[in-house]
Amino acid sequence: MGKYIVCVYAICKNEEQFVERWMDSMSEADRVVVLDTGSEDRTVERLRSRGAEVTVERIVPWRFDAARNRSLELVPEDTDICVCTDLDEVFHPDWREELERIWIPGAGQASYRYTWSFNPDGSEGVTFWYEKIHARQGYRWVHPVHEVLRWEGQGRPGPMVQSELIQLDHHPDPAKSRGQYLPLLELSVEEEPEDDRNVHYLGREYMYRGRWDDCIRTLKHHLSMPTAVWRDERAASMRYIAKACWQKGEISQARNWYLRAVTEAPHLREPYMDLAQMLYGQEDWAGVLYFTACALAITVRPRSYICEAAAWGSLPHDLRSIAFYRTGAFPEAVEEVRKALAVEPDNERLRGNLELMERALR
Repeated sequence: MGKYIVCVYAICKNEEQFVERWMDSMSEADRVVVLDTGSEDRTVERLRSRGAEVTVERIVPWRFDAARNRSLELVPEDTDICVCTDLDEVFHPDWREELERIWIPGAGQASYRYTWSFNPDGSEGVTFWYEKIHARQGYRWVHPVHEVLRWEGQGRPGPMVQSELIQLDHHPDPAKSRGQYLPLLELSVEEEPEDDRNVHYLGREYMYRGRWDDCIRTLKHHLSMPTAVWRDERAASMRYIAKACWQKGEISQARNWYLRAVTEAPHLREPYMDLAQMLYGQEDWAGVLYFTACALAITVRPRSYICEAAAWGSLPHDLRSIAFYRTGAFPEAVEEVRKALAVEPDNERLRGNLELMERALR
């Protein structure tokens, strides 16, 4: 046992396929406790065979925060550090040693790298910082979905510790439905209408569902909220409104909202790249070159979940290569498509573009 008592806790349902991999990763902890909310496969049996302490209970009505809080109740009171993960997540090895190295007496939470998605070639896609490691006392999960930890203890929470060496990867089941998200998000906003984060997530969910008018209405409301001051998230709302306008055929409105997003968060690549893609569709090659150049001038990748994989992948160079090619700048086109291939070497379309552009250059 290390200098701190570390307990992993989780919720699950029908995740037999992930048990062995997850337990291999979480076995660095002193204890693993799991709340199973109604599995119909061999999840419970396999978890117990690997040493997890499993409690089976149904959460009715279903809410993620209620399930998380019930699973947290299963963590022994003498635990120093609670580590909340899901069964489709995996830590890189030696996470426990690094966690004990950075943890200090009285700490509240730990911040660490989280890769939410991976590109087809296996490289990291969306990566941001997570904070689901916390002290045993004083914390509670809130919100029916997209739940977060809230300090409800006495006084102020302990300080946040941080490490880039703790890495958690997300490898989800692509067949798993997210159908319950929308009603739970609507419930979240109904319960806490002044929570700007939930309003933003609800508007984004409407966008995912193609409910363009609901998306626009909800995200305009988000932008009007006095507490909605985080520029990254405000810019994302503007971009989603722009996408909804574009889908409705309101092209000038879409362009204006994209430009507002650029102005709101000029430190992010995503608004520039959205505009570049819109202008690509309109064959405005000068505009494509300008906005991709603006995006590429940003060289430090943000740590927030707002950061999207495409803007930091081959896409900026890909669009630039085509814009240069279409304007007859063949040397520049070849240079850019080579840069795109350096990021995504197995992309057959990019390889074909390189051959085409090299022929034009010759």
